[in-house]
Parts: sequence; structure tokens; C-alpha cells
Amino acid sequence: MNRITEQSSLYDNLETKTVEELTQYINQEDAKVSVAIAAALPQINALIEQIVDKLSAGGRMFYIGAGSGGRLSVLDVIELPTTYGIEKGRVNVILAGGVERLADALEEKEDDVNEAWAKLREAKVSPIDIVIGVSASGSTPFVLEGLKKCRENKITTGCIVSNPDSGIAAQADFPVEVITGPEFITGSTRMKCGTAQKMIFDMISTTTMIRLGRVQGNSMVNVKLINDKILDRAVLMLMGKTGLSDYEETKQALLKYGSVKEAMENLSSKSI
Repeated sequence: MNRITEQSSLYDNLETKTVEELTQYINQEDAKVSVAIAAALPQINALIEQIVDKLSAGGRMFYIGAGSGGRLSVLDVIELPTTYGIEKGRVNVILAGGVERLADALEEKEDDVNEAWAKLREAKVSPIDIVIGVSASGSTPFVLEGLKKCRENKITTGCIVSNPDSGIAAQADFPVEVITGPEFITGSTRMKCGTAQKMIFDMISTTTMIRLGRVQGNSMVNVKLINDKILDRAVLMLMGKTGLSDYEETKQALLKYGSVKEAMENLSSKSI
């Protein structure tokens, strides 16, 4: 395997550079991320299609990861029940060391070859689900062994990696290889690799939720009404979609039905 993520930075003597030079160089490297993702869009699309099929059929999705990539997947997944109203447990993360230890950054846990499969078994993973490994290097033992066990048990697998021809990609039915090149700080994959992972998580979750009918037009019609800001946004959304002109009347209708989508469906047969 060609470990591009570990190759020496294209820049050196960084301690001698000015702030202006450093930010310019970092921005130059960041600009390469979207280009690398564009090259991988066919792989990303194939993975998303499979995720949509699995979730539509009642299955679940699991990310398994360690380090920066694993933590970024947690941040994406925890937003989905509020933003799209999808029930908790449909999209999940198995993080090395445990999601409850997210802030502790237990990097040593990425070498644990048993934990991922043990946690997946606890979650009663089955062939109706899909498991996606996240690893910049493409060789993280936690992820690699978890995907191997999934394939042995006929569970569909995918991955997001940043080196070509990796061991993890070899264990993925739907591999995504986003080759972002050497990092600005040699080997610091929290930078370009992490940026690419975040962008791909956004693509996966947003596209999947749209395809599952959790968005109407361009609006979050299933957003949970958990605070005043979101409630206000939802009231204005409902007013715009129904023609209701009285804010308080619209707010009461929204609170009665619990979401913009439900309110729209229940109000559609009434005179507005």
C-alpha cells in the first residue's frame, strides 16, 4: 500500500514562515480537498445508493472509526435526529474507546482488534444493515478487523480512506478512496484527510435524508422543535409553505402537530 498520507509535506522550515505565509500555504492545500472528492464522486454515489436502500428496507447504518475520522462521524450522526427527525438508532457510530469517551481522544484504542466487532454484536448488527469503516490511513486495526468480521457474517461494508489500495478498502463492498495527498504537517491527517471526511459525511447524511423523504423542497420539514430558535424557523417555514399569515396561529398549529411536515399534511385539506 502506498501511504501517501505519511509522505513528507510539500512545505518545510515552517517555523521560519510568517502567519501570512502559513495561512496561504494551508489554504492552498485545503483547496485540493474538493478536487480529490470530485474524483471520488462515483464511489461516493454508489455507497450512498446502498445506504439509502438499506435504510429504506428497515436496516441501519454504522460508522466504525478511531481518531479524528471517528470523532467527526460522531459529530455528523448526533445531528440527524434533530435536523431530520429520524429516529435515534438508525444511523450509528462505533468509536474506538466508546462514544461516551469522545473528548478523551483515546488514540491507543485504534489498535484494539476486537472492540469494533464486539460493539457491533452488542448492537445486534445483521445483514440488513451496512457498516462503513473510516480510516485516513486505510490500515487502522480497529476498523480493519471490524470490517473483516462483517464480511465473514455477510454484512454489507463500505469505507472512507485516503490511501489507495488499502487493506480496509479491500474489505469494503463499497470503498471510497479520496486521495488528498501529503498533509501540510507531515502525517497530521486531522487536516486535509479530516476535512475530506467531514465533507463526505455531510454528503452522505444530507443526500440520504433527502432520498428518504426527510426534506421537502429545500426545507427541514421534519426538524425537531427543541428550542426557541428552531421553533421560530419552523413557524416561518410553515407560514411560507401554507400561506398562513398569523404568526401565533401558525405557531399553535405547529405545536399541535409536532413538525412542519405533519402540520402541512393536516392543514392541506383545510382552508388556509
